[in-house]
Amino acid sequence: MTDDLTTLSAQALAEAIRTRVVSSEEVVTAHLARIDAINPAVNAIVSYRPEEALAEARESDALTARGVSRGPLHGLPIAVKDLMDVAGVRTTHGSRIYKDHIAENDSVIVSRMREAGAIVVGKTNVPEFGVGSHTFNEVFGITRNPYDLSRSAGGSSGGAAAAVTSGMLPLADGSDLGGSVRNPASFGNLVGLRPTAGRVASARPGNAYDPGSVLGPLARDVTDAALLMSVISGPERRAPLSIDEDGAVFRGLRPRAFAGARIAYSADLGGLPLDPEVRAATEAAARLAADLGAEIVPIDLDLSEADLVFETFRSLEFLDGHGREIAEYPDLVKQTLKDDVSWAQTFTPELIVAAAAGRTRLFRRLQALFDDVDLLLAPCVQVLPFPVEWEYPIEIDGVAMDKYYSSQRSCSRITATAMPALSMPAAFSSGGLPIGVQFVGPYRADVALLEYGMTWESAVADVMARRPEVPA
Repeated sequence: MTDDLTTLSAQALAEAIRTRVVSSEEVVTAHLARIDAINPAVNAIVSYRPEEALAEARESDALTARGVSRGPLHGLPIAVKDLMDVAGVRTTHGSRIYKDHIAENDSVIVSRMREAGAIVVGKTNVPEFGVGSHTFNEVFGITRNPYDLSRSAGGSSGGAAAAVTSGMLPLADGSDLGGSVRNPASFGNLVGLRPTAGRVASARPGNAYDPGSVLGPLARDVTDAALLMSVISGPERRAPLSIDEDGAVFRGLRPRAFAGARIAYSADLGGLPLDPEVRAATEAAARLAADLGAEIVPIDLDLSEADLVFETFRSLEFLDGHGREIAEYPDLVKQTLKDDVSWAQTFTPELIVAAAAGRTRLFRRLQALFDDVDLLLAPCVQVLPFPVEWEYPIEIDGVAMDKYYSSQRSCSRITATAMPALSMPAAFSSGGLPIGVQFVGPYRADVALLEYGMTWESAVADVMARRPEVPA
């Protein structure tokens, strides 16, 4: 193949390897060369393992020569978000506490990707313990946005997004609590899916009954996102919310027309402040959806309980997951995580019960909305990619942010509803920074959401084709 292999889709690369047009070793070598050239500037890939990856690529090629394929990702390079265990590889969580920790076993998502033939070239950088919408930590440093190295790549899947958008990886896994797939997808001009809870099962410790934190894909197009979903989805006996449906449902998707669809449009998700360029891009997206034949239904969406729901269960999750580290290593944990845990320690039973009841009402309110419409269109982010020197934005359009994650409420309010959401590219700012929008679908309607996304990406093909030029 004469094309630069790092510019091809994961689907195209997988087919080329399967048909022996190109070898896995060639594909992995090309991506390793790309990592070597630009990762020093971007800092997306950490715990790098090029020699091991090349050896595994040769093993994949030996299998291919015998007519054996391990699965849909056979011979493709991946790097795993540094919150997920990869056996024999460092998993640091971006924390100095775990800077030398070597995982003993693969996490469920890694097992599925490896069983499907993927080759792990390293990990992708994260904020400390995945906390915040900006990827930096004191183990590996800052991940920079390939479109502008002075700007944030988002978080917490910022390393994953920066690696995919710059061609260091064909696709990547991410996780999303308050927007950790959708935010970096928007910042990186990528497709990012927050699936329905249980669609991508996890056996991680903690409250397995909480639908807040989910795993999902980041990719340069919807077909690649669906490809990864076909591998990482499926039931898991250790996950009580696990959806008993095989990942094969994500194979062979076809564009679903906007013509005849009814799309609810929320300009600001309950009065959130937005950067003026984000607001303009979201309004333009609504007009484009109408041009595609959809009936746009402007709504004043009642999300009055969403912040209580999200913030209560977020803090409880962090108290459960990181209270011990804070107690044992107070000097090695950043203040924002300490804040989250300290808030949880003040919660009364009455507040927790109110948040649980509010979550149920939100879920039912959104499900009722989807009785009348097919999709919800809304802003994905509230801000443009911000300077890497900031820990987080402290104001938006003149409105002060009261907490470190307040600038992500456009994502976290959707998290509180438990509905799946798809971040899609929409536009670029006047300064050349990507802006995404999110489409929200009914509970468990992940396939339909991606199929609508396929139609959307055809309409914004010029935006999606605009890849960053990172100086080597």
